[in-house]
Amino acid sequence: MAPPFIFPQSLTALEDDNESDYAHLTVQTPFSLSSLRPSEVEEFVKGVSFDLSDKELFCVEEQEVFDRVYSLVKGFASLSSASKFNLVESLRSNLSVLLPNVDSLSRSRCSLSRDDGEDESGGEQLVADRVASHRNAFKIYSFFLLQIVLIEESSSGSCTMPVVVASSRKKQPVNSWNWEPQRGRIMNLIANSLEINLSLLFGSSDPDENYLSFIVKNTFLMFENASLLKDSDTKDALCRIIGSCATKYRYIAQSCASILHLIHKYDFVVTHLADAVSGAEKKYADGSMATSLIREIGRSNPKDYVKDTVGAENIGRFLVELADRLPKLLSTNIGLLVPHFGGESYKIRNALVGVLGKLITKAFNDNEGEVSSKSQRLRTKQAMLEILLERCRDVSAYTRSRVLQVWAELCEEHSVSIGLWNEVATMASGRLEDKSAIVRKSALNLLIMMLQHNPFGPQLRAASFEATLEQYQKKLNELTPKIPPQNSDELPSDNDVSCGDSGVEDEEIESKVPDSLTDSCLPHVEDDTLQVDNSVPDVGNVEQTRTLVASLEAGLRFSKCISATMPTLVQLMASSSSGDVENTILLLMRCRQFQIDDSEACLRKMLPLVFSQDKSIYEAVENAFITIYIRKNPVETAKNLLNLAIDSNIGDLAALEFILGALVSKGDITASMLSALWDFFCFNISGTTAEQSRGALSVLCMAAKSSPNVLSSHLQDIVDIGFGRWAKVEPLLARTACLALQRLSEEDKKKLLSTNGSRIFGILEGLVSGFSLPEKIWYAATDKAIAALYNIHPTPEIMAADLVKRSLKSLFDFNEEGELQTDMDSGIPSTVQVSKLSRYLFIVSHVAMHQLVYIETCVRKIQKAKSKKEKMVAEEKILDANTASDVQKDDGINSELGLAASEDAMLDSLAEKAEKEIVSGGSMGKNLIGNCAPFLSKLCRNFSLMQKYPELQASGMLALCRLMIVDAEFCESNLQLLFTVVENAPSEIVRSNCTIALGDLAVRFPNLLEPWTENMYARLRDQSVSVRKNAVLVLSHLILNDMMKVKGYINEMAIRLEDKDDRISNLAKLFFHELSKKGSNPIYNLLPDILGKLSCANLEGESFCNIMQFLIGSIKKDKQMESLVEKLCNRFTGASDTKQWEYISYCLSQLAFTEKSMRKLIESFKAYEHILSEDVVMENFKNIINKAKKFAKPELKSSIEEFEEKINKFHCEKKEQELTEKNAQEHQQKVGSLENFMETKKDVEESGESEITEELEFDEDEVQSPLVHLKGASKSKIKKSSTRSQNVDPHTSTRRNTRSKQRKKSLDNSDYNLFGANLIMLAVEDE
Repeated sequence: MAPPFIFPQSLTALEDDNESDYAHLTVQTPFSLSSLRPSEVEEFVKGVSFDLSDKELFCVEEQEVFDRVYSLVKGFASLSSASKFNLVESLRSNLSVLLPNVDSLSRSRCSLSRDDGEDESGGEQLVADRVASHRNAFKIYSFFLLQIVLIEESSSGSCTMPVVVASSRKKQPVNSWNWEPQRGRIMNLIANSLEINLSLLFGSSDPDENYLSFIVKNTFLMFENASLLKDSDTKDALCRIIGSCATKYRYIAQSCASILHLIHKYDFVVTHLADAVSGAEKKYADGSMATSLIREIGRSNPKDYVKDTVGAENIGRFLVELADRLPKLLSTNIGLLVPHFGGESYKIRNALVGVLGKLITKAFNDNEGEVSSKSQRLRTKQAMLEILLERCRDVSAYTRSRVLQVWAELCEEHSVSIGLWNEVATMASGRLEDKSAIVRKSALNLLIMMLQHNPFGPQLRAASFEATLEQYQKKLNELTPKIPPQNSDELPSDNDVSCGDSGVEDEEIESKVPDSLTDSCLPHVEDDTLQVDNSVPDVGNVEQTRTLVASLEAGLRFSKCISATMPTLVQLMASSSSGDVENTILLLMRCRQFQIDDSEACLRKMLPLVFSQDKSIYEAVENAFITIYIRKNPVETAKNLLNLAIDSNIGDLAALEFILGALVSKGDITASMLSALWDFFCFNISGTTAEQSRGALSVLCMAAKSSPNVLSSHLQDIVDIGFGRWAKVEPLLARTACLALQRLSEEDKKKLLSTNGSRIFGILEGLVSGFSLPEKIWYAATDKAIAALYNIHPTPEIMAADLVKRSLKSLFDFNEEGELQTDMDSGIPSTVQVSKLSRYLFIVSHVAMHQLVYIETCVRKIQKAKSKKEKMVAEEKILDANTASDVQKDDGINSELGLAASEDAMLDSLAEKAEKEIVSGGSMGKNLIGNCAPFLSKLCRNFSLMQKYPELQASGMLALCRLMIVDAEFCESNLQLLFTVVENAPSEIVRSNCTIALGDLAVRFPNLLEPWTENMYARLRDQSVSVRKNAVLVLSHLILNDMMKVKGYINEMAIRLEDKDDRISNLAKLFFHELSKKGSNPIYNLLPDILGKLSCANLEGESFCNIMQFLIGSIKKDKQMESLVEKLCNRFTGASDTKQWEYISYCLSQLAFTEKSMRKLIESFKAYEHILSEDVVMENFKNIINKAKKFAKPELKSSIEEFEEKINKFHCEKKEQELTEKNAQEHQQKVGSLENFMETKKDVEESGESEITEELEFDEDEVQSPLVHLKGASKSKIKKSSTRSQNVDPHTSTRRNTRSKQRKKSLDNSDYNLFGANLIMLAVEDE
């Protein structure tokens, strides 16, 4: 019989164990394969394979066979593919045949126990020998197969790179045998061997410790190979091995330690180890390994995870995977992990939040069991939900975001009860204002998920819930008195089942709410009109009705909660984070789908975002627009678009025009949709109103901007309907029709003028000069009418002159001459004349502006035609090769003479002359507008008249600004007037218009406006919000487009960063943000000047800090930061005010310090050493030092520590000096006051103005007492004193007299007795 086989520490250790005293199977005569030729090696392998297959299974324990197999396994890496395959197959097949034979051992023992005879002891020995042989063979086969796996994996790992890099294909057959299937079969065989009844082989329930240690050690070693785990067969086998060893054979402690080590070290093993743990629990119905792992993780110190971030993340992932696979087991052990919520590692807290989410979803779905266990599960679930609610206030933004994500998952899995629904919604709404973008994103996604999976129905209008709730509340009130008395005892039990104490049991409430809850919430909803049926459906008994009422109340609260977030969502759409904007748009779309109140209005506020430079934001807006407004039905699409155009303001209309132009270009707006719009405009659809017709034409005009042919098919309809009788019903229809005339293509314009030219011009003239339109609408219509006139008329200046004359004639109409004369005598025009005068000024100024634009357009056309002609001539001449030399000669002569330049100069001169003649060319009395200009200037200077008629001032100043834009001379002569009005006009509308006009003037005449720069910046201090807002917009436009240099008044714009109005504050922030992108960041150069001026301004400390923090935050370059350190330190020497020292030091503390800037600060110590006595300054320097310590290297850190000690020393010394100086000053003041006191005393004694009587003599029966006589004192007081003193003992009187004398003596000898000083002051008091 062969000696027993014991697993060695390594393969080669089998050769070293020959000298051991303990008898066991070792290698006696190993063979060296390197001395054999390849053919001999193959024959050797075939011989071994033949012996293993031909002989018994136990032949491997024979010494010769054992030595030969060992030699082949040792040199396995050098074997050929065929030899490897033969050897592996022989060993694997023998072990697979050996495993079923283990069961035969039990049958052999049973048959032996049944046999009676003399050979019983011999039979037992035979069976024992057979078991030993089986055990030996089992161990040897397992050992050699695992060694082959380890050798092959190590060789393949080391040869991976050379095989990939090598370009020759001759080397590939060396490792070309398909190893992966062999490895999977081997490991599965090992796993199967552990799952059989090994107690028959090893004689006990647990196998040999040496065997298990070898198996487990190498299994975990294989787990470290990521490529090996990609093979599903091998990975499953390894998981089975771990599960069997740890659970079946109680090898838990060592396995758990190895598992935790692997998890901490490698992130790719987390999922696979979770599979192993969960697989063991399910196979053996024993969760001891999982429990041990949870206990070990719970016992670990939370502080260890702060530094080991990778381990913390892997442990967290493992716990989440375990909770997903074993939710019930983890729910019973969750208490071991809860203390880690107090740890500093946010990754562990994130993982625990995920674990709670998995447990809430999966661990409490089993409704079976006793009532007590069910109640315990509900309490556990409620505790988990409360922890999740509490964790939304975690200090880490990552954890808060993860909590919101888990709540979203719970909502998706329908694991949130109605009782908690509103609490979660309130929490999510509050997180919308979180300072972290990732938290806001998660909150938005949570609200989207809550809307999508809400238990209240597909429509959440508050009015619907209120109406339905009222109906069911009445029904509940009706049912309550009708309850029979005998049923009253049963109600509490029903209520306990359906409405318990916690919020979790509301899941049962949901089960009782009928599926038609949505229909009951909205009985009849058609075309956005609410119709509540008074006949409420019967839902059952009182308890079911009460449950339904509670559900309706919860739905109403949820609807109002979402509706209350609309202002916050509007703010988020203006966020600098594109993620905020995109997710906010998605949430608003979902709100609109569920008909949340105010969601439609908020969605329209997303339209201006189409102008965003962020492509993702534009795409989000475009997709949302298409989803909301573009339908398959063309009529619905047309109706949506025209309603949107009707309800939009000017800004939204511009955005709508932009996005419609893009959709028309892409083809998303189809011809059928445009046809439906024309049907609405032409009243072809029944029920169309004049307002809808105007909206349809407005949308068509927007589409025509990118595709002018849109209007070609309905030219006559535009004229007939746009200016016909419907224009009287809807006055803005005429204005929209004028806009449509401007959008016509050149061919359509010619076609229209040839058929209806005179009619159209007559209509436009009547629109401008007539009084059919209301006053406010007339201005808008006239604006578009004059623009259309200049756009389509061949000679617009002639017709424009007629319009001015007509307006002037109507102003001085003969029929109103008497009234006008009377009014002029009194100096106050009538209301009618004010209206006509305002219209006249509007027409004159508008014509002047359009005439200027018309001249510039004509010049551009001439230049374009000229360049086109020159290009064609040049091409024709170049094609003619015979005249090539002539062309060069002519070009040379023209260039020498400067003929081309002279033509351009002549054209510019004519254009300048034409522009000047608009206003200043009226010297011959033939210029209509020029004659009006002096009158307009005098009218605007009549401030008393303007104040009485603010509408006239608005119209007059607007006209004045337009004429100033047209003509430079007129502008220069009226600039003083303009700035006077913009500063002193009582109307904020006038000031706003003038502020906007200043921006246009600065663009057209920058040299004229340059001296008035300070006055332009002064508009930022206006009391009116609209004026300040327009000033910020105008200055931002001028500065960012390089039309105005950033002067020394930029501090006024910086102050607007802290404006009370959020809109102005945001505009100022946007300005500085865009300014920082220009060139090398102008804010860097402006910052010292801004700091100096803000330090002297009357600003609150908090506002100053916020402004400077924002400005410094826009400086990103390290060199600029270093330079700022030096500049700010130098400012300390020029500042003498404590407030300025504090401000400069605060700015220093806000800089992002680098190693160089920190050294520069230390080197500049002399510049600020004299201010270190100030506590605020010292605090700012401490903040700088604390920041620097975080990034400092050891060398710099020592310098920083020395610097810290130095400034602390100086701070203490300066404080002591100040304290000494203060004490000296106080002492000097005391000495001076004492000297004055002594001089006063001496003067009083010499003048004799005071007299101190030490004692008064009375009769023996009277009491003698000291008394101070004051001049003018009342004698009655002395009498009363004498009367009171008659009953006093004489001895007492004598003692008092003695003490009085002693006090007087003390008074005379003491110079520092304050009581004496007071006494003397009383003595010298005059009558």
